Amino acid sequence: MQPMMTAAEISDMLDKEFPQIHAGGRVYAIDSVSSGEAVLRLSANDLHLRPGGTVSGPSMMALADLAAYVVILAHIGPVALAVTTSFNINFLRKPSQGDLLATCRLLKLGKRLAVVECGIAGEGEDELAAHATATYSVPPR
Repeated sequence: MQPMMTAAEISDMLDKEFPQIHAGGRVYAIDSVSSGEAVLRLSANDLHLRPGGTVSGPSMMALADLAAYVVILAHIGPVALAVTTSFNINFLRKPSQGDLLATCRLLKLGKRLAVVECGIAGEGEDELAAHATATYSVPPR
């Protein structure tokens, strides 16, 4: 399944429809969009850290949810009202210092529901820091 939107088109849409994601500075970036997949980057700043200097769980959850939204938009087009209906995350290990990458894959894209999985790891690392699954409700077209 080929994407309907490019990373640049999705970024422009997010900037227009959801400017609040950049409230603490521009820390999210779409690295790539391809068939059934999107990769997002979190360049965490002090707002994203927990005691001990590691990226917090809520920050990783936000990254995974945004990555899920991006991979779905890439494949259904600019539908701002697609919404999360279910989200689950497992924290597997302490994330490394530096940027985190969320690789999100479509598992199912139906007329009304989309199901995705997302692995979060430090840039250049194979071992996951977190794994998430999400279901989104897709409004009728």
